Amino acid sequence: MRKACVFTAQTAIIPAYGRPPGQKGTPMKNRKKPALPALEKTPWTAGLHTETIWQEYPRPAMVRSSYLNLNGLWDFCIITSSPAVPSAYDGSILVPFSPESPLSGVKRQLLPGEYLWYRRSLTLPGSREGKRVLLHFGAVDQKCVVYLNGRQAGEHTGGYLPFSLDITDDMGDPCELIVRVQDFSDSSYYSRGKQKLEKGGMFYTAQSGIWQTVWLELVPQNHIRCVRFTPDYDNACCRILVSTSGGFPDGARIRCGIRPETGDDARRRDDPSLPPAPYAPVLTCFLTPEKEEAIALPDFTAWTPENPFLYHVDLEWGDDRVECYFAMRKCDIQTDTCGLRRIFLNNAPYMQTGVLDQGYWPDGLYTAPCDEAFLFDIRSMKELGFNMIRKHIKIEPQRWYYHCDRLGMLVWQDMVCGGTSYRHWFVTYMATLFNALHWSVKDGKRSRFLLSRREEEGQKLFYREMRETIETLYNHPSIVCWVPFNEGWGQFDALQAAAFVRTLDPGRLIDHASGWFDQKGGDLCSLHYYFFSLKFTPEPVRALALTEFGGYSWQIPGHSYSDKLYGYGKYNSRQALTEGYRKLLASTILPAVEKGISATIYTQLSDVEEEVNGIYTYDREILKPDKETVRRLNETMKALVTRTETNP
Repeated sequence: MRKACVFTAQTAIIPAYGRPPGQKGTPMKNRKKPALPALEKTPWTAGLHTETIWQEYPRPAMVRSSYLNLNGLWDFCIITSSPAVPSAYDGSILVPFSPESPLSGVKRQLLPGEYLWYRRSLTLPGSREGKRVLLHFGAVDQKCVVYLNGRQAGEHTGGYLPFSLDITDDMGDPCELIVRVQDFSDSSYYSRGKQKLEKGGMFYTAQSGIWQTVWLELVPQNHIRCVRFTPDYDNACCRILVSTSGGFPDGARIRCGIRPETGDDARRRDDPSLPPAPYAPVLTCFLTPEKEEAIALPDFTAWTPENPFLYHVDLEWGDDRVECYFAMRKCDIQTDTCGLRRIFLNNAPYMQTGVLDQGYWPDGLYTAPCDEAFLFDIRSMKELGFNMIRKHIKIEPQRWYYHCDRLGMLVWQDMVCGGTSYRHWFVTYMATLFNALHWSVKDGKRSRFLLSRREEEGQKLFYREMRETIETLYNHPSIVCWVPFNEGWGQFDALQAAAFVRTLDPGRLIDHASGWFDQKGGDLCSLHYYFFSLKFTPEPVRALALTEFGGYSWQIPGHSYSDKLYGYGKYNSRQALTEGYRKLLASTILPAVEKGISATIYTQLSDVEEEVNGIYTYDREILKPDKETVRRLNETMKALVTRTETNP
């Protein structure tokens, strides 16, 4: 069999490795063979090396010094129908890239009915006496079973969220780690986002398997399990809840030191082997495990996109020490001096100008090629005058949110949608017409068939994952809004979902039904503007947000995924695209902001496969519109809200 290449021979620096598996599985009926993509690289692809892939600490909001990264080359194979541990493997796969991605070295679609197997050996350095060994997975898509030395150590369902296993009792020296994965993609009700086995248009390559960092840490028998920070802006305090493993003597207190975050702290969040920063805490207090306590901060510095001020926290409990951070900020809906309901940040009206971000990459699919690629996306949007990113139907590794925290980028976080196959004639075409005619469509039991969410198990899974998403991302100050549903995809009982989110997190905004099928709930009347004229009426309770608009296309040869094109307005040059963007903002968006729109989200940050409507090309090499024009228009939108407030 021929050797598998990471990407095209002309650009490959990473050695070719592994072998593509034989066609052991039976192809799905009527499955078309996809054409070979023309674009499989980014500016970072050529500089990657298998031994240094994604070595940065994966959980910067809670850092420990004991850290062993397990990314790199693993054995793999794909087998049809048999869940038994295989006797032989097909070759190597580069973790944490899914087998469908060029960077994995495999480029093979995992189909329903097939099993993807991973294997590697591991040895822990030093002694683990008196310690517990925790195995962490950033995300595995969709269902997996984990084996240690032939014994099942645990399992997990859900392709977007992290999970951990205590493998202390299963460890050997050395230890054989095996992971079995199944992925049903859009053939079942599991959460999948924009993945589709028959990709095309606004749906993209389905991916599977391990796609975020795998790592180990050693913790004391009695250790800190998690920390929860809730800023109380109006009362000048932060409520802190520390959960522990238990077993410590009654009355034992957790020492908590708080001070401003420094550059040394940031470097340690990348590499915890560095020594702790030699700075004394400004404030020291003692916390009771499992009890939320309010810590007064009378002269605090507020977090904003313009000044993303973070507070560093050192927690010590017995032999355990972790480093965390939080920020003081508030985001809610208030009435401005003109009587309009608007989004406020820290008790002042604040215009949020954002972009939609799908988080896809031509070389790594769901997995960015490196940490620097994350930084490029966030920094480039800030340079264009955007202060918000809507993370669209995907949950990123926690490093992405950390970068938004420290660089100052607001985040609207979508929940990952699922359900059976979407009925596009209803959730797209008919919904657009209903929206234009201002017809309200309920999302109760009678509509679940049309909205692709009939399965009770799928509904329960969605609620479980909403809870886990909020719990996982709760401490990131950059996140200011949760978005349970988008354009009716898998939507059901959105009012109930909004109420559920509110109980879990009362301190953030809720966009309960983005675009279509508004149920009059949440904090926002959420509008999508593509086809018909933009019409809206200010509301007495909710604020108005234009949560998708634009989507203008310019296909650039050599920087496009394929010859196919999907977008909402076609242009053939930077000048033409920039002028179209300027006219759209001047004629429609700026007047809408004056009339009450509090947030705008342009579609989108980059091209994704056939959807060629990005501000950047899919490979992030070319900025399509004129930079200064985009930046100036964003600043104009922000100034409109400020001027209206100061000169009613």
